[in-house]
Amino acid sequence: MELFIQLTLTGLTNGAILALAALGFVLIYKSSDVLNFAQGEFLLVGAYVTFGMIAQFGLVWPLGMVVTLLAAVVLGVVVERLVLRPMIGEPIISVIMVTIGLSSLLRAIVNTIWGTVPRAFPPFIPSQPVQILGATVGADRLWAIVVAIVLLGLFTFFFRRSREGIAMRAVADDQQAALSMGISVKKIFAWAWSIAAATAAIAGALVANIVGVSGELSRFGLHVFPVVILGGLDSIPGAILGGLIIGLLQTYTGGYIGQGLNQVIPFIVLILILMVRPYGLFGQEIIERV
Repeated sequence: MELFIQLTLTGLTNGAILALAALGFVLIYKSSDVLNFAQGEFLLVGAYVTFGMIAQFGLVWPLGMVVTLLAAVVLGVVVERLVLRPMIGEPIISVIMVTIGLSSLLRAIVNTIWGTVPRAFPPFIPSQPVQILGATVGADRLWAIVVAIVLLGLFTFFFRRSREGIAMRAVADDQQAALSMGISVKKIFAWAWSIAAATAAIAGALVANIVGVSGELSRFGLHVFPVVILGGLDSIPGAILGGLIIGLLQTYTGGYIGQGLNQVIPFIVLILILMVRPYGLFGQEIIERV
């Protein structure tokens, strides 16, 4: 029972962080129909910038996180303006290849600035062990769950209630109709990429606080793809539920079956969901007749 509780809390931590990163992926796809294969590298950049601000520049962690979020927003706007906007109207495969190239570029920039040697992350969340029903769990994991849930709740409120969030939903549903209502689609695209980069940066900082900073963090971001395929490419609730399911499956597999398979199970789920329900659990089923 203790092992089950420990694995469950660990899985919920991983799942909540994956959901944060997947939120940005879904948002970009909903607003611009772009599959962002650089989302894992956004997470990597966020972790290393947070590390640089706190450990190298000596900023207190609240200020360091604010600077990281500002840097993430700037990165999102720059990528949208200079990389993706010129690709409007181009074949989808061209846009996909651009995001793949962007992921390699961001990883190369991180390696050039900070190197490839893993580093200890200055903890800004308490990590002392906590006893829950006989299981020992690090407090940093519990805090990560709380932070992720709060942020996901705030973003959900933003998309449903704020003027900008409603405009983003309108663009996601019908760009031409949104244009006719006076909504700036280009501005919404910039908003989408900025929020995607910011959520990935927060997810990167949460992961780094637990496991440290290294290039492996971008592999954590790769699990975003099974999450969004499972939940639905255009569904924000699906990204949240998909993140929790993948996080729990991965942790249970590693705890009960063995390490190694837990790195593969998300992609097994991806293949199965594509075979059975390719639009995901909550994705919109679109039937095109020609």
